[in-house]
Amino acid sequence: MFSIRRAEPTEYAAVGELTVQAYLTNGGLSTDDPYYDVLRDAEGRDQGAELWVAVDADGTLLGTVTWCPAGSAYRELGGPDEGEFRTLAVAPEARGRGVGEALVRHCLALATEAGNSAVVISTAGWMPAAHRLYRRLGFVAVPDRDWSPRPEVPLHALVHTLP
Repeated sequence: MFSIRRAEPTEYAAVGELTVQAYLTNGGLSTDDPYYDVLRDAEGRDQGAELWVAVDADGTLLGTVTWCPAGSAYRELGGPDEGEFRTLAVAPEARGRGVGEALVRHCLALATEAGNSAVVISTAGWMPAAHRLYRRLGFVAVPDRDWSPRPEVPLHALVHTLP
């Protein structure tokens, strides 16, 4: 069993490490990639957005996601009435327990509470497990919103329309 809550400042270093380890394990990121430092900067994500974590009963960090509310500098694609999240990461040893799904569902609930009509995210091609999760939860590809922060990093836009 686990719960989802806002990250505490004392957890920033551990959340940053969890995030980079999840991305390194997926094979799409190396330690010399400029994005590595962004992933490690959990404190910056919590100051510029909202950093959420999944923890088990003894407080062990299992996963994290960054919710990017309206006005957040961390938003990449979200329009005026769309929610957005990024840097979904599950600790390699916690995979298969529903942590990623719970974090995504939490973001969908945040978007609903905010009165958003949809949630939009960016995802990389090297994240097949995340893509399966997103499809299962109702996200659909929107190729005309695909983009690249750098020429060698193509990102795909996915949208989940809210009821």
